[in-house]
Amino acid sequence: MALRVIRRRAREALAQFLKNEAAGGYVLMAAAALALIVANSPLAPAYFKALNAHFGFALGPIHLDESVLHWINDGLMALFFLLVGLEIKREVLDGQLSRPADVILPGAAALGGVMIPAAIYLAFNLGHPESVAGWAIPAATDIAFALGVLALLGSRVPTSLKVFLTAIAIMDDLAAIVIIALFYTEQLHLVALAGAGGVLALLVILNRLKVISLWPYLLLGLVLWFLVLKSGVHATLAGVALALTIPLRADDRCPLHRLEHALHKPVAFGVTPIFGFANAGLSFAGIGLAALLDPVPLGVALGLFLGKQLGVFGVSFSLVRLGWARLPAGASLLQLYGVAVLCGIGFTMSLFIGGLAFGDPKLVDETKIGVLVGSVTSALLGLMILRLAKPAPPAEA
Repeated sequence: MALRVIRRRAREALAQFLKNEAAGGYVLMAAAALALIVANSPLAPAYFKALNAHFGFALGPIHLDESVLHWINDGLMALFFLLVGLEIKREVLDGQLSRPADVILPGAAALGGVMIPAAIYLAFNLGHPESVAGWAIPAATDIAFALGVLALLGSRVPTSLKVFLTAIAIMDDLAAIVIIALFYTEQLHLVALAGAGGVLALLVILNRLKVISLWPYLLLGLVLWFLVLKSGVHATLAGVALALTIPLRADDRCPLHRLEHALHKPVAFGVTPIFGFANAGLSFAGIGLAALLDPVPLGVALGLFLGKQLGVFGVSFSLVRLGWARLPAGASLLQLYGVAVLCGIGFTMSLFIGGLAFGDPKLVDETKIGVLVGSVTSALLGLMILRLAKPAPPAEA
């Protein structure tokens, strides 16, 4: 009887945890920590060997043979980008970003949070042609990590700030998607690219015909992913393109809402933790404090830690002082600053862009150092500021 009660309570606790919007961030943190532990343990050789192991398949003219790491970054992460695309479309058409007045503050803050981190990175790397391509690494905020840290504060932080942080992260993701498409595309293969364009046209036709069954979209999306992979454009962008064709309807049969709901838990508790475990593994053997002063880790760490807070808070503060925007409801300037610091948590997208920017394993490892240092310091300082900050006094009637 006691064992049955324990099992029931464990199932209830697990169900409650999975409902928590920040739970995915906690799982991602655990996966990243586990990767660091494994990469610095006797299991390290097996860990790195497994990531570099190749497997694939051949089906008529279709032939794929890639490493495990490549399958994760180009295959599984396409699901992550599909979910990001769905969230962006929903928010722009029917959510937090659907009214121009609600876009001004997070939109301008996100722009500052992209440009200033990139400028700081370039300031340390302009004289190093081998590392200049990493300029976009500190430009993105990891929403899962940031919301996970914010959730630790409970009701100390007004809901309006959580909405503000989510809006910034969504716009960051949109900026990252554009950056990947424009600056991290390999040599184009026009036949595959034309085929991808044709499939995308079919998806648009399905949308125009008001087809609400998801299967035709998903099957064509799989073909689109393969053609984009072969075209030289990064394969994960197929997920975004597919998302933009999924219909959004104002009823219970809305395909976009159904697909977003179906993907949320698999991505939060499967795709991103697997990505984190595969990409955060860094061996500290032979790495001293002096390594932090190399151009790549220094540019990434300072871009995330200083650049994000300068860009996000500097722009937000300026707009509020000029009267062009208002503070999020119930939030103080110090709380806004704390959230701006949390925007320096750039784990998932930063590591992803680092893998695209660099082919040299040494530079990829240096990226990991910078991302870990910048993200951890941003999380700790942001958490401390928000714990100490007092909410704004209630407005007078």
